[in-house]
Amino acid sequence: MHPNPDTLPADLPAPVDDGAADHLRGMKLPDVALTATDGRTVSLAKLSGRTVAYAYPRTGEPGKPALTPDWDAIPGARGCTPQACDFRDHHAALRERGVAQVFGLSTQTSAYQREAAERLGLTFPLLADPHRAFAMAARLPVFEAGGQVLLRRLTLVIDDGVVARVFYPVFPADRGAQQLIDWLDGGSA
Repeated sequence: MHPNPDTLPADLPAPVDDGAADHLRGMKLPDVALTATDGRTVSLAKLSGRTVAYAYPRTGEPGKPALTPDWDAIPGARGCTPQACDFRDHHAALRERGVAQVFGLSTQTSAYQREAAERLGLTFPLLADPHRAFAMAARLPVFEAGGQVLLRRLTLVIDDGVVARVFYPVFPADRGAQQLIDWLDGGSA
């Protein structure tokens, strides 16, 4: 395990676009209730305005080993904490660009996510999909590690419940929010 979960090693393998998220653009999202770390129940399909939801495999726990010894060797697995911090640090900039709400999404339980949200000082809620009801209904890209099925890292821009833009894969993990801002500003991201 890399000694500091807040930073990314320079030699992480880059994930490739395997086409597993191609079907998402233009999709009306399935109406699935997800528990948020702020206590709300959220359906991404029912939110009005522009929503950003970034999916991530799992946040680690300080002082505990990674899910598998080869975690850093799995393309796109490492970087959930830096990704969350990147969205936290750019949350105001996203709001200034018309993003009504930001959410992180993983298959971890809401109790597990609450610890990470508090520890990282997140300015937005995380959504729990521990039974993968939303992930399966939307056919989100997944991978298996340590006997668990985890979400692949991606970012969805959702307008009134319909996916307007998909960023997949997101690499490095700590650049997802900036990539989104560049796109919102009319860049080519």
